[in-house]
Amino acid sequence: MMSRPHWSYSSISQYLACPLRFYFQRILGLPQATVSSNLVLGSSVHQALAVYHRTVQQDEAIKPEALHRVFVSAWEKREGETKLTFRDQETRDDAIAQGISLIELYLQEPPPHEIIGIEQEIVSPLHNSQGEYLESPLMSIADLITEDNEEFTVHEYKTSGRAYSAMEAETSLQPTCYVNAVHETYGHLARVEYTVLVKTKTPRVQHLVTTRNNDDLGRLGDIVQNLERAVQAGIFYPVENPLNCSTCPYRSPCRQWGRPLEQSEALASV
Repeated sequence: MMSRPHWSYSSISQYLACPLRFYFQRILGLPQATVSSNLVLGSSVHQALAVYHRTVQQDEAIKPEALHRVFVSAWEKREGETKLTFRDQETRDDAIAQGISLIELYLQEPPPHEIIGIEQEIVSPLHNSQGEYLESPLMSIADLITEDNEEFTVHEYKTSGRAYSAMEAETSLQPTCYVNAVHETYGHLARVEYTVLVKTKTPRVQHLVTTRNNDDLGRLGDIVQNLERAVQAGIFYPVENPLNCSTCPYRSPCRQWGRPLEQSEALASV
């Protein structure tokens, strides 16, 4: 992981969602007291799929049980590092069983072809709509990249309790980050395909394809440029809503935010 200052989709989206959470995590470096089981399930599924994709790339076979073990091992590692929080009436065994069922579901899909990158880290420059390059680069980690006759596709894997809408794919900055990374690295505008493993009662796989153009890349640079100015100016404030606050690991320091300086400085030791 690179050490120089940089942006990523997660840092961009975190500031846009709640600047104060960005401040606690990325400026003060406060530890997270808890982590959602949904996040752990998603990251553990990602690790299992990465192992599977490497076997596909190398034209090797792997038994589903081996991928189950990869998933459980990844889950237990995170479990040993941080306290997990579960949804109402959800148990640890339920979550693990669900993760394994999603892996099994994905294995029924046609395997990807012409793989050129798996969990590939790409550091790329960002430019604004005026064509001016920003000082801080963008770091992207692509789940999977394929190429067919110079047509690049970035595959993004999601686990979700509901299906995604076409509007979500069209407006999210995540595909824009991927397209920027591929364009700066390979000289081509990629398309982005979401593969959503939907965690409904009867799990299913959803596919959504989205594209971006050069204007979108310049707009991404404009957004990041303004975020940099806001961070440098110390503009951090809470965005309070159920979506942000219900699973936020920084609820306690958030409630202390804005108090006298001596109390605020104590946040760094929380």
